[in-house]
Amino acid sequence: MRPGCLRAPLIVVWDEEDFQGRRHEFTADCPSVLELGLETVRSLKVLSGAWVGFEHAGFQGQQYILECGDYPASEAWSGNTAYPAHRLTSFRPVACANHRESRLDIFEEENFLGKRGELSDDYPSLQAMGWAGGHVGSFRVHSGAWLCSQFPGYRGFQYLLECDHHSGHYKHFREWGTHAHSFQVQSVRRVQQ
Repeated sequence: MRPGCLRAPLIVVWDEEDFQGRRHEFTADCPSVLELGLETVRSLKVLSGAWVGFEHAGFQGQQYILECGDYPASEAWSGNTAYPAHRLTSFRPVACANHRESRLDIFEEENFLGKRGELSDDYPSLQAMGWAGGHVGSFRVHSGAWLCSQFPGYRGFQYLLECDHHSGHYKHFREWGTHAHSFQVQSVRRVQQ
């Protein structure tokens, strides 16, 4: 968390790049900025908490993890992803982000079968930590929130896994997010609040 970040979730969004145009503040879920008279969000500042932004209304489309900091343009939130979005349309806070006490089990196959690994730290490369192959079949989130990425170095599609969604149980890749197309996950990190 950067110095000065508050505890209660707070995000400020603008409909133009570089914090220009109309602005709005959120402290809770926003299923659609369209309902507030904004066509899109092109820049934002996360003042506290961790947030997830979605490309489309209704928490649909590619998801982007937004931690404390300034995002003057879309490159700031989608720079390393395989599917960059130039706008965001819905947001929600990540309720269970707890960087210090995060714990995650990964499984080789769907439904928590096959080889199992327990994680409590960030891993820019699962293969470097000894996980064979580039696939994870399922996840069990015991605590915290985790960002899983398609490629090493936190690149490619991003998937947010939280202990308070799906009861922390993600049995199949289709449960990881709206754009989860395969079992390919090669890096994971804890979401910071």
